[in-house]
Amino acid sequence: MSEPQNIIGIVYDYDQTLSPEYMQDQVLFPAFGIDPAAFWKKCQALVAEQGYDNELAYMKTLLDYLAMDGPTNEDLRKLGADLSFYPGLPGMFDELGDGFLSDAHRAIGVRIEHYIISSGLKALLDGSALVGHVKAIFGCEFAEDERGGITFPKKVISHTQKTQYLFRINKGLLGPNDDVNDHMPDDMRPIPFQNMVYIGDGPTDVPCFTVMKKSGGHALAVYNPDDPSRRSFRKCYQLTATANRVKYIAPSDFRPGSHLRLVLEEIVTEIADRILARRKAELSEATVSAPGYD
Repeated sequence: MSEPQNIIGIVYDYDQTLSPEYMQDQVLFPAFGIDPAAFWKKCQALVAEQGYDNELAYMKTLLDYLAMDGPTNEDLRKLGADLSFYPGLPGMFDELGDGFLSDAHRAIGVRIEHYIISSGLKALLDGSALVGHVKAIFGCEFAEDERGGITFPKKVISHTQKTQYLFRINKGLLGPNDDVNDHMPDDMRPIPFQNMVYIGDGPTDVPCFTVMKKSGGHALAVYNPDDPSRRSFRKCYQLTATANRVKYIAPSDFRPGSHLRLVLEEIVTEIADRILARRKAELSEATVSAPGYD
């Protein structure tokens, strides 16, 4: 039996997409007195001189800086409570999910699920105000030693590995022990790519944008309208005007009536209407008319 495929999945990058600041700059570095310039210089040296992957360089450097403090993942989660977001968040998650779909959509079980895929630290996001509004959060993770202190990177999500999590969402394989490479027929996948939207902010999201475009999904790039350098806008402009990676760009304002909300609501409506039309067609084809009277 095939899946109903009535879920609309909206997937978000985090840094510069849901928040104008990088999570470590906002809460982690101030808490431990880390100088951002020196930190990133050390990361860049590991990449350039020793061939580290960017995310592993970041996590190693973080462990080096935090060695004396020995924080636990729970300590990081507590820091996540101070993360802040673009206007309209986290309220938008509930407004779009509960109040936007029509009665006809809800009657056939259409619903919206939100997901975050980040190369940042999952522990920080797990302590944020976003928890409870999203179905799942995927991010880099640290293991802990016998005292509870963070030790070795347990999970690393690079910008290319993010695409793996799109397929996990597509197949409903969200658990760490689920094998995303297991074959699953298209009609058994809970969230087909046609029902999925990915929202990111720049070049590190290109692999996800590419998967969405090739698989019939929707890709949106957002930028910080308050960035005086216009670098944030230029990244998005290049994604649509030069690289043809996304169809829409919009300022990162998630409030009702904003450009981004209007575009996102139109995409959601389009997907929901298609699901409704398909369901009506299935019911029509399955219905046998009663015999008439001569």
